[in-house]
Amino acid sequence: MTSETSERAVTVENLSVQFNDFYAVKNVNFSVKRGEIFGFLGANGAGKTTTIRVLCGLIRPTSGQVTVGGIQFDNETDEMIIKRKVGYMSQKFTLYNDLTIEENLSFIASLRNLDAKTYLKRQTFILDFISFQRPLNSFVRDLPGGIKQQVSLAASILHDPEIVFLDEPTAGVTPAMRARFWALIQDLAKLKKTVFVTTHYMDEAEHCEKIALMKTGEIVALDTPDNLKKSIFPKQLYEFNPKESISYSKIESLKNHPEFDFFEPFGLRFHAEFKNTIEAEKLKQDLNLDFEIKVITPSMEDVFIKTVEGKN
Repeated sequence: MTSETSERAVTVENLSVQFNDFYAVKNVNFSVKRGEIFGFLGANGAGKTTTIRVLCGLIRPTSGQVTVGGIQFDNETDEMIIKRKVGYMSQKFTLYNDLTIEENLSFIASLRNLDAKTYLKRQTFILDFISFQRPLNSFVRDLPGGIKQQVSLAASILHDPEIVFLDEPTAGVTPAMRARFWALIQDLAKLKKTVFVTTHYMDEAEHCEKIALMKTGEIVALDTPDNLKKSIFPKQLYEFNPKESISYSKIESLKNHPEFDFFEPFGLRFHAEFKNTIEAEKLKQDLNLDFEIKVITPSMEDVFIKTVEGKN
């Protein structure tokens, strides 16, 4: 094993998952370093969750090779070996509402075959790690959404996994709790845990060290957030703020104008990238009559819209 290989927590080579004639995942390749926060972005149905389920040993790949925590996962591999190395927090809430926090964690510990001494040690460490203040005899059904997510995170890392998969961990919680949750994710990385996270919030994606963008089962872009912005938007990006005088029909006519490489609404404004043509430069000058125009720095939301939701 080379030093480069030993630094990888996850390696995926030519992974495909097929259901009858449908490819949920098709010929996917990527690797994740140990201790890295790796973002996995895509629209619903892009194949993100299917890929994660393969990496957690929950479903078998149709073809390809997957290595998780140094263990190559194939049809002969004991699934429990993989499952001991990973923690998985599903986008669907999986704790039992009619049990207390303590009862949920104790049940998870039994599923993970943790003895009583190890369980109590891990419980104390994790609840301190997430600064959990609620009584452990509280019923899960009575907890606010953000607190439930914290308990779910605690359950997913109770067995001290090397790699933590978080599938939409902040969906439906308040902005303040989202910020708190991402602070926990960064703290996990400081503990040398590899964190593999999916999110629909593009501001959260900025916290990832590397991002894979997935579309219809395939990875269409893979790099750091800064490099993705530079490669997806090699030319200047502009923000158009419409003046009151412009008509709706004129704005509509711009959406498919041949001199734009990119023209998309952002709230009440628009983000646009021009082609490198004389006609595009003339159009830019003409549009000053109807818009306040300024150069802006691309965001991950711009990258996502152009790469994942674009027409190509």
